[in-house]
Amino acid sequence: MSSNQPYDAVIVGSGPNGLSAAVRLAMEGLKVKVFEAEATIGGGTRTLTFPGSGIRYDVCSAIHPMAAASPFFRSLPLEQYGLKWIHPEAPLAHPLDHEPAVLLHREIERMNEELGTDSEAWNRLFTPLSAQWEDLVVDLLSPLGIPSRPIGMARFGLRALRSASRLSRKLFEKERSRALFAGLAAHSMLPLEQRVSAAVGIVLGAAAHKAGWPMPEGGSQAIADALAGYLTDLGGEIETSCKINSLENLPASRTVLFNLSPKQILSIAGERLPPSYQKRLSKYRYGPGVFKVDAILSEPVPWQDPRCKKAGTVHLGGTLEEIAESERQMSRNRHSDHPYVLVAQQSLFDPARTSGGRHVLWAYCHVPSGSSKDMTRQIEDQIERFAPGYRDVVEERIVRTADDFESYNPNYAGGDINGGIQDLRQLFSRPASPFNPYAIPAKGLYICSSSTPPGGGVHGMCGYHCARLVLKREFGIKTSRTPSVREAP
Repeated sequence: MSSNQPYDAVIVGSGPNGLSAAVRLAMEGLKVKVFEAEATIGGGTRTLTFPGSGIRYDVCSAIHPMAAASPFFRSLPLEQYGLKWIHPEAPLAHPLDHEPAVLLHREIERMNEELGTDSEAWNRLFTPLSAQWEDLVVDLLSPLGIPSRPIGMARFGLRALRSASRLSRKLFEKERSRALFAGLAAHSMLPLEQRVSAAVGIVLGAAAHKAGWPMPEGGSQAIADALAGYLTDLGGEIETSCKINSLENLPASRTVLFNLSPKQILSIAGERLPPSYQKRLSKYRYGPGVFKVDAILSEPVPWQDPRCKKAGTVHLGGTLEEIAESERQMSRNRHSDHPYVLVAQQSLFDPARTSGGRHVLWAYCHVPSGSSKDMTRQIEDQIERFAPGYRDVVEERIVRTADDFESYNPNYAGGDINGGIQDLRQLFSRPASPFNPYAIPAKGLYICSSSTPPGGGVHGMCGYHCARLVLKREFGIKTSRTPSVREAP
C-alpha cells in the first residue's frame, strides 16, 4: 500500500483524534508518523502530578462516557495496552438545597426512587434510546448522512433540536428532575434557551444508562497511552517535543492530517489553501472557555448529602433556573457569581492516584472566551453551598484560566475545550461545510480534530472518519462506516 514517499501519512497533534486517525491508517499497513509539540502525548487526555507530591490529576478530560461508548475505541484491543475502566456506583449526583441530592443511576429502572412521578417521563425519553443505543451511537458520532436507524434518529432529533429549558419544562413536573436534566444539557456550553442545547443532555443521559460514565484507572493519560501502544505495535511512529510551525517542518508524505483547530491550520498551511477556504476557516466560531481548579484534599468532600460520594461526577448549580442563568451570563460575555460547576471525584474510586489518605478534586466552570478572571472563589462557594466545610479540607490548588488553557493547548482557542461552538448553525457544518468536512481543498491535506464532526469529547470518531476518507481518496481502500465492535473481555 505504501507510496514512494517516506511516509504515507503524518499527523500533527497527538490528542485522541490524531492518535485514532493514525491507528486506523496503520491498521491498513500504511507508514504513519504522529508529531506532538509537547513532551508528552495526549492533548486533552493528559494526566500530570502535583509538584513534589506524586499525586495525579487530569488536566482536561476526566470522566469519559463517550470514550466508553465510542464504536472505534470498542473495536480496538486497548485493554491489552493498559486501559481499564472504573465505573463509580452512580455516574452522576446533583445536590440540591434543602432536599436530598438526585442521583443518575445506570439502571434506568432505579430512576423511580430518584424522580418519583417524573420517572415515567424520564423512561419515555431514555428507554427507546437505550434500546437502540448500539446503532444510534454510530449515527450520533458520524458526519451528516443517511442514518442506519432513521426512525430512532428522527425520534432523537425531534427532541434534541429543542432548547433544554423548554424540553425539561415540557417533560418534567418536579424541580429535581428539571435540575438533573439541566446539568446534563449544560455540558453543551450553550445557553439552555438555545435550540440544540437539549441534544447533549439527551446523549449524555442515554450514555449514562447504557455505557456508564467511567474513568480510566490511573488517569485519562491511560487512553492516549493505550492508543499509542497499539499504534507502535502496528508500526506507527510518534515524535514528541516537535512543534510544527510550517508544512516545511514535516517529512515528505503522501498526506497530512491536522489534529488542530482552524486557527492553527491557517497559521501552518494558510499559503497552501485557496483564498475562499481561508476565509471560511477564519470565520470559524469558537465557544466559551473554562476556568479550572484541581485540588489536593485532606479528606473527601464533606457533602451534606453523603450519597454524593457514590458518584464519580457531581453537578453543582441548583435548579434549572439557576443553571440557565449561569450559562446565559457566560454567553453574554459575563462571569456568573453562581456558576454551574462540574466536579469529578476520581480518588474515591481510583486510590492509586493519591497517597496518605488524601484525595483529589477536579472542577471547572464555563467562562467567556479568552477570560483571564480567577473564578476560584465562585467555584468554591458553590462547593461549600452543598458541602459545608469544604475549604477546611483543601491543602493545595492548581488553577487555570481560559487564557491558561489556550497556552497549555493551542487547540483550546480562548479556552474552548470543544474545538468550536456546537450550535445549530455550526453543528453540522464544522469547520467549513457539511460535505466532506475532513477534506481540505489542497492536495493531500485533511482535518481530523474535534473541529470536525461529531465534535468535542474523547471518542476518537473525528479521527476515525477522517482516516476513512483518506483511505478511500488517497489509497483506494473502502472501509466500513461502522467499526467492528469487539466483545468486552
